[in-house]
Amino acid sequence: MFPARQPVDHSPALTSDGDVRTVVAQSVLDLIHQVFSASTLVQGVTPTLEYLVARTAAVGAAYIQVTGAQDQGYRVRATWGQVPRTPSVQDIVFQGLPLRTPMMRALEVSPGPLFFDDTTTPCETLGFRDVGIASLAAAPVRAQDDELLGAFLMYTSTPHVWTKEEAAVFSLVAGTIAGLAGRLAADEQASAAREAALRAMGLALEVRDGETKGHTDRVTALALRLARALCWSPSQTRALRWGAYLHDIGKIAIPDAVLLKRGPLDGAEWQVMRSHAGEGVRFAKALGFLPQTALDVVTDHHERWDGQGYPAGKAGQAISLAGRLFALCDVYDALTSERPYKVAWTSQAALAEIEAQAGRHFDPELTRLFLQVMGQDQSAAH
Repeated sequence: MFPARQPVDHSPALTSDGDVRTVVAQSVLDLIHQVFSASTLVQGVTPTLEYLVARTAAVGAAYIQVTGAQDQGYRVRATWGQVPRTPSVQDIVFQGLPLRTPMMRALEVSPGPLFFDDTTTPCETLGFRDVGIASLAAAPVRAQDDELLGAFLMYTSTPHVWTKEEAAVFSLVAGTIAGLAGRLAADEQASAAREAALRAMGLALEVRDGETKGHTDRVTALALRLARALCWSPSQTRALRWGAYLHDIGKIAIPDAVLLKRGPLDGAEWQVMRSHAGEGVRFAKALGFLPQTALDVVTDHHERWDGQGYPAGKAGQAISLAGRLFALCDVYDALTSERPYKVAWTSQAALAEIEAQAGRHFDPELTRLFLQVMGQDQSAAH
């Protein structure tokens, strides 16, 4: 869903270039607000694409962004209006544009937007006419170091001479929002890099603790199902996901003699094993960028509703919501996974045990939600 926004002004273009800039400048303020209030980059840039199509002769607009050096291309992130249905365009939508596309190379050295009334002859627009785009305007999106990150595009399906008014609209709107989009893209890429690193940490622990292979991804998937059922926001859900990746990271500090023991642990060994919760919190806080919800998962997922858990012996709603939620996922996966000291329980047996522990180990309300979500999944499988 797109964020709430003011209706787009569909009034005819004004004839005075100065008047156009005044009207557009007022609209830019609204578009900037929508960029900052959006929860994703795509939601942030889509209103700008809509505005460009409404205020110019363009039949469609798009935002494209570099996908990373390993992919060697620009991916279509958002579109508005008409998208040519030719096979070539569909390939571009799903696979992106190569980095060395003539248009993108031209934008790399261009200080501002480029306008092409007819894409038939310019070398920069090579290939666009073949996919049904007859005229084109393109504005570069740059990172803080001036590296090209992507572009805003608007286009027509028949040759069109871009007017001064349309050029003013595109230059002011796309030029202003391009700067914000570049910052959002950089933030998004940094977030993706952090996400990959956190998941890698969780998977690295599985390599050491071979008996739990796949545990990180399974409990993360379970936690995200509950987050969706609770209608958590994207930022809350991301924080939960990050916490799920790191929930057992403190086990890195547990000696192999305890962590890998093939049999029951004695009292002293249990004390050592339980210390992984505190070690995990210390490690997670040292990263310096984890939101509180992620830290809550690491801190509280071994606490119990009746106060008999660890490390702090919290009880009831003193335990964070994320910790209570994740405890259900963690225990369910532990029960249904094979260990050297036990066979895997069936899903039905594990759910029955979790239901029996409502009000003791688990939050009763969250337990009911967990059982409902798991029941829906099992019903869908039959």
